[in-house]
Amino acid sequence: MSKKTSISALLTALLLDACSDTPERHSTDVGGSVPSHWSTASGPKGPVAEQWLGDFNDPALSRLVREALYGNYDLKAAAARVKAAREQSLIEGSARWPQLFFITDVNREKDFETAESGSFDALFNLSWELDVWGRIRAAQRAAEQEADATQADFDGARLSLAARTAQTYFELAEARQQADVAAQSIRDRQTIVELVRGRFARGLTRGLDLRLALTDLANAEAQLAQARNQAQNSTKQLELLLGRYPGGLLKENSNLPAPPAAIPAGLPSELLERRPDIIAAFARLRAMDYRVESAKKALLPRITLTANGGTSSPALTDLADPRAAAWNFALGLVQPLFTGGRLKGDIRLNEALTDEALNRYRGTALNAFREVEQALAAERWLREQEQALKEAVEQTEASRKLAVYSYRQGLIEILTLLDSYRSTLNAQSAYLTVRRQLLSNRINLYLALGGGI
Repeated sequence: MSKKTSISALLTALLLDACSDTPERHSTDVGGSVPSHWSTASGPKGPVAEQWLGDFNDPALSRLVREALYGNYDLKAAAARVKAAREQSLIEGSARWPQLFFITDVNREKDFETAESGSFDALFNLSWELDVWGRIRAAQRAAEQEADATQADFDGARLSLAARTAQTYFELAEARQQADVAAQSIRDRQTIVELVRGRFARGLTRGLDLRLALTDLANAEAQLAQARNQAQNSTKQLELLLGRYPGGLLKENSNLPAPPAAIPAGLPSELLERRPDIIAAFARLRAMDYRVESAKKALLPRITLTANGGTSSPALTDLADPRAAAWNFALGLVQPLFTGGRLKGDIRLNEALTDEALNRYRGTALNAFREVEQALAAERWLREQEQALKEAVEQTEASRKLAVYSYRQGLIEILTLLDSYRSTLNAQSAYLTVRRQLLSNRINLYLALGGGI
């Protein structure tokens, strides 16, 4: 084979390799079949709600979420990243256009034998790489996809902020109600202490009973302090989300609302086009496809157009005279032949990063399916737990009243009476906790489904 034929074959191979198109991608390609329905869904059928915040029917909650979306600094930083990514895509695409620069200069000279002289220069320089193969365009598309991914990140951060604000609001409501329950328990225990103290004064009971009643009262006071501390911490966390100074001064009246009715969960395939994190992962995969295309097309010849010229004259008025202008145009072609493996290495690097992006996308999608299935399953179990604890609260209330009567009659020991009070407090506390968990899980479900606010 002649040397000329070998070079021709090499150039042909480079051309065929570099001109390959980006692969066609589908969002449903998650490494396995997408199920037709959720395995744990038992609610109504239909599309996912676009605005879930109003389902809680809590004006204070809606107001605080709106304030967080406006004032949270992390969200503002995410919005700035979107702007930066959009500008980066414009920068990537700017190479497709001619680059023109205008230069002016004034030169002054003087020596011992001649008079002072000078000249005025008006020069320009133009360079333009003709994007014949679409290399620059592929890089621009990659940047545009990355900007789309950053926008999806922002959308996800916005939903996450709304969810965290709502969940912190519910935690604050629970902590305040836990404090109310503990305060009521202290009042009840104070009544018991007085009852035991009176019986002890009359010689109807032992000093041990009084000590046990006072110990139980101290424990209840410790629980109240813990609940108030939790309320203070939740208040500061909520203020931070709102963009306020965390001084613990938030005074909005917060109560645990009734859990909304069951919601439609939509279809698993719809999740792939609705969840921001999945959309972002897919956009980054497409960006890497374009990066590979741009790297391959870097093997092809680059055609550049350059021009420079201008005028130079001792008189400033002569600069506007087109007859004094000098022009120079050049058309060049550059074909990479040997770069020490840099161009091929860049292709392999971007192909490896593409494979990473593909597996990240599939992992993100599968994790999203898990979050939905988990939240749907938890909804059912938490509702059953709520009903059981509600019954437990009613039963402990009845047993506590009966225990007080029996102790007054001398039918039971003090430990039985105190245990009935502890059971009542524990049941009420557990009931508030499961109600908050049910609300938080509903938020998790909305977030997992990619529902709007």
